[in-house]
Amino acid sequence: MAETLYRTIRELEAFRPDFVSVTYGAGGTTRDLTHDLVLRLKRETDLDPVPHLTCVCHSEADIEEILERYAGEGVSNILALGGDPPQGAEGYQRDRDAFQHAADLVGYIRRFNERGAHGDPKGFGIGVAGFPEGHPATPNRLLEMDYLKAKVDAGADYICTQLFFDNHDFFDFRDRCRLAGIDVPIIAGIMPVSSIVGMQRMAELAAGARFPAKLLKAVERANGDADAVARVGIHYATAQCADLLAEGVDGLHFYTLNRSNATREIYANLGLKDSRSV
Repeated sequence: MAETLYRTIRELEAFRPDFVSVTYGAGGTTRDLTHDLVLRLKRETDLDPVPHLTCVCHSEADIEEILERYAGEGVSNILALGGDPPQGAEGYQRDRDAFQHAADLVGYIRRFNERGAHGDPKGFGIGVAGFPEGHPATPNRLLEMDYLKAKVDAGADYICTQLFFDNHDFFDFRDRCRLAGIDVPIIAGIMPVSSIVGMQRMAELAAGARFPAKLLKAVERANGDADAVARVGIHYATAQCADLLAEGVDGLHFYTLNRSNATREIYANLGLKDSRSV
């Protein structure tokens, strides 16, 4: 599977994306695979890997070691996340972690940068997550924005959002960020629907993900045909991206699920000459 993933990455490399993010499984073997993949991308491709780093299951020494390793290999950015407990970790106690919130992790990375231990005066760029449809653990939308502002105030350089399917949610989120004094770039997270099973999985993983009736009707018209559902997903995501670009979005981040086809087709549909124009 690792080699299949790497072939997919090679297919996407030709489109010269600004970065490729690498998700993270804390507290287990997935974590080591993430590190190895990030370093392989850095050494063997022209891509700029942005590894995810989470608070869960980490001591301060763990984070320091990871940052030193990435810094030594020239990794330029980190996406700092609160994270979820590993699956199967029954009895896991969150209060044992050195960092209780993503803002704490952001602050630590910023201090790591300031120490200059890695020899780069600029240090890591730091990204954080944003939730246009609302954070599932924070139903209070005013408090949610306070938490996001805390991450930016701690040193975050940009926001990368969770997936969404209604651009109105994103535009409203962006406006609320600006009203709250959050002025860092906000990159929109796009995940094209590829299958009905994939939609069900999205609903489980991205708790609270809202599927607009317009999208559901289009999927229903496919009448269970797998190829037709995939085409609907690509068409819908293309329209989303075109609207976002027209409204001055700071960037687009595609959740690829380790496949390149949908992203490549959307790129072609948008008529982009170079991804850096996004």
